[in-house]
Amino acid sequence: MTGLYHSRLRHTFTALIASVALAGCSTTMTSTPTESTQHTGQSGQQVQFDDLYDRGLYHASGVGPTRWLSDGSGYTVLEPASAGGQSLVRYHPATQQRDVLVAADKLRPSPSEEPLTIADYSWSDDGQKLLIFTNTKRSWRTHTLGDYWVFDLATQQLQKLGGSAEPSTLQFAKFNPAATRVAYVMKNNIYVEELATRRITQLTHDGNDTIVNGTFDWVNEEEFMLRDGFRWSPDGQYIAYWQLDTEGTPLFTMINNTDSLYPTVKQFPYPKVGETNAAMRIGVLPAQGGKTRWMKIPGDPRQHYLVRMQWAGNSSQLLIQQLTRSQAVNIAFLADIATGQARPLVTETTDSWAEYVDDVEFIQGGQAFTWLSERSGYRHLYRVQRDSGRIQAITRGHWDVIEVLQINEANGWVYFIASPENPLERYLFRASLDGSGKLERLTPAQPGTHSYQLSANANYAVHTYSNIAQVPVVDMISLPDHRSIRVIKDNVRAQQAFDQLQRGEFEFFQVEARDGLVLDGYLMKPTNFDPNQRYPIVFYVYGEPWGQTVSNSWGGERMLFHTYLTQQGYIVASVDNRGTRSPRGFEWRRSIYKNLGDITVRDQYDALQGMLQRWSFIDADRVGIWGHSGGGSQTLNAMFRYPNAYHVGIALAPVPDLTLYDTIYQERYSGLLPEAAERYRETSAITHASALAGRLLLVHGTADDNVHFQGTERLVNELIKHGKQFDYFAYPNRTHGIHEGKGTTRHLRTMMADFLQRYLPVNDSSTSQ
Repeated sequence: MTGLYHSRLRHTFTALIASVALAGCSTTMTSTPTESTQHTGQSGQQVQFDDLYDRGLYHASGVGPTRWLSDGSGYTVLEPASAGGQSLVRYHPATQQRDVLVAADKLRPSPSEEPLTIADYSWSDDGQKLLIFTNTKRSWRTHTLGDYWVFDLATQQLQKLGGSAEPSTLQFAKFNPAATRVAYVMKNNIYVEELATRRITQLTHDGNDTIVNGTFDWVNEEEFMLRDGFRWSPDGQYIAYWQLDTEGTPLFTMINNTDSLYPTVKQFPYPKVGETNAAMRIGVLPAQGGKTRWMKIPGDPRQHYLVRMQWAGNSSQLLIQQLTRSQAVNIAFLADIATGQARPLVTETTDSWAEYVDDVEFIQGGQAFTWLSERSGYRHLYRVQRDSGRIQAITRGHWDVIEVLQINEANGWVYFIASPENPLERYLFRASLDGSGKLERLTPAQPGTHSYQLSANANYAVHTYSNIAQVPVVDMISLPDHRSIRVIKDNVRAQQAFDQLQRGEFEFFQVEARDGLVLDGYLMKPTNFDPNQRYPIVFYVYGEPWGQTVSNSWGGERMLFHTYLTQQGYIVASVDNRGTRSPRGFEWRRSIYKNLGDITVRDQYDALQGMLQRWSFIDADRVGIWGHSGGGSQTLNAMFRYPNAYHVGIALAPVPDLTLYDTIYQERYSGLLPEAAERYRETSAITHASALAGRLLLVHGTADDNVHFQGTERLVNELIKHGKQFDYFAYPNRTHGIHEGKGTTRHLRTMMADFLQRYLPVNDSSTSQ
């Protein structure tokens, strides 16, 4: 379920969370400085699905793959060339002088062929060689397979890697530090290719259908974002890599009925809750070829996860993070590549699940490294001494570090995203690396969501800004003054189109759950709103730990669809229940452990009751709810657990039975079998299906390799058993996003709108006050 929510929208409302007690049964609205209303014009244009789904009128584009050059001479972007293809263009950050570094015409494999279509690219450390990723295709859920080419700026020569390899079979190619060789994965083995001689050396030889070298299986790619599975040593002499053994992991079978005369079958290892995981180990071998030295990390390799690995500030040791299968303990080991011996340095232990750390950087000449931890109750950055494991806080306070952007030891700062005052927004901060507590907010007072790509010296950044009424704008800024140098993408066409729409008021609000916990929400009123009328309300829900639906950011297609619903006369709302990825501290996030689908939906119900008490224009007899993936699961739980409160539901790609989902995600939040079997039963929506009373639309793609169609089929059988009528639609050969194929997204949204209009009608004269 994480695939739709990798952006990690996280914010903090710490003062409210720290004092929450599990007492009291009131459900009241609170009025705080974060509560805001946007007044919009009642006249304007209607959302047309032709404009939204076919013409792309509201599409907001970014700047594509942007890379800062290590020498500080600027950043590079891809730009369309007049004769076709893409050129690589450098902009100087201060003057914005534009130079074409690699013209599209230079990227023709032969004079008669079109220039390469660049999916991604990277520069060598000296900026003299360009590595191009093209002709891509999916491995599991992401496009990691493809072809790689090297362009040498000095010789102006283009060179394809892989020799006579089959098209689109290479993965994760990267230069060695000297840019004389490139390593890559091909068919589960690791290879190194000499650029000068084109000689290819196969480093591993045991890769096959079950032994995976240098990359990962489905579940690790999806849930731990583990894809690229090898690392060059800083001196270029060694390669460290993961090896997985998927033997014994049950195979999941999918049938494709649409793409050929006869159905085709696809099988892949997929460990469902309680089933056998792949065994993981990490080894190091010489980059010239030779024997692998395996790191001696303790514990059963099928009952632990090796979630992160990197060189430990030198070319002789690795820092490896290991999670227990329950994910309650994360241990960082320092492993010696000569002996394989490993010693623990840092241990994070919780009663629920511990977070692994992406943002580790070695400082002080390798004598210390940075570490993120929630041990204080909030996510903060720490310094860990390499010899002793002693830990010292760099940031502190009742707020979360959301994302570390850069550790800049040269200027003594760490740059990160946080929002101490409002969990709905995102800002750039920097803190002194010396642990003195010095903290500066660099983003100006511009409420909304800000993201950054910093230059190596942190003097400049590509800055993207949006809010609920502002299409993303991208500009080049200087730091620390945050002065805008040049607008790179203004998306003015999309902004003008949005501004011309007829829109009702948009309001952020807060509501208390029965135990006093404050929840954030938003409310979109119908256009031509009359406070003396009562309106049907449609809730959009996600509600699981990988997403946050209430944020002051551009909402894209989903928000425009919701705008369409308000134009039809619906109120649209969303509430973030406890446990969502909001930067409100450890207790907020961990409070749903073994209660996913139970307490999460109780919060949604409590929010509804509080809103009904506050706003008389909400019709309590016309309440709808919809969600996708985890939101589909929460929709089912709302419909089944509170059948008198929710009258219409649309569940897209849900997980009705939590035991059908994968080990890593579901065991993290729901516990291990067999001891947690009763909690799985109670928190799975399918257990409560007999209580369905309202109208339910159930939608799933038959080729969903993430949340399997199997679960929806089981729910269908359960509803039939209990004599429950419902609407049901299966999209042939669509995956989890339900978007493949021309017209699919428009068809889905049209079906959803029609279903709401049929069973949650806007024009109901009996509801007038």
